[in-house]
Amino acid sequence: MAKTKSVDTSANLGFEAKLWLAADKLRNNMDAAEYKHVVLGLIFLKYISETFDEHHAKLVEGSVAKSGDYDGANPEDKDEYLAANVFWVPKEAIEDDGEPFEEKMPRLVAELQAQFAESEKLSHTIRDNLTKLGFR
Repeated sequence: MAKTKSVDTSANLGFEAKLWLAADKLRNNMDAAEYKHVVLGLIFLKYISETFDEHHAKLVEGSVAKSGDYDGANPEDKDEYLAANVFWVPKEAIEDDGEPFEEKMPRLVAELQAQFAESEKLSHTIRDNLTKLGFR
């Protein structure tokens, strides 16, 4: 009988462990059943952002090159995106501050952790005040 070689079909991108640790830090004391709503929302936003950016680049290329599938396309026209089943992202909602992801992510994680900690403190204060008022 011939030996078959095991093939690993999973892509090893190298940042999965970092992403998992960041997500776990953000989750902190939150129940996993509740946290999934946050994560799924973020994944959906990432999908919208990437598909919009990809289609926007094609439209810009078509408007500049004046040839190809997107000849004469207007990258600022909402209908160009709707026709391709791509979510429209208004200019005001696009955040590109030029800060590299590798620098931005640790800063945002730290800010969110501080906000979660502050929220936890406020939650305890509110609970204490309600208990003093006779609510349980």
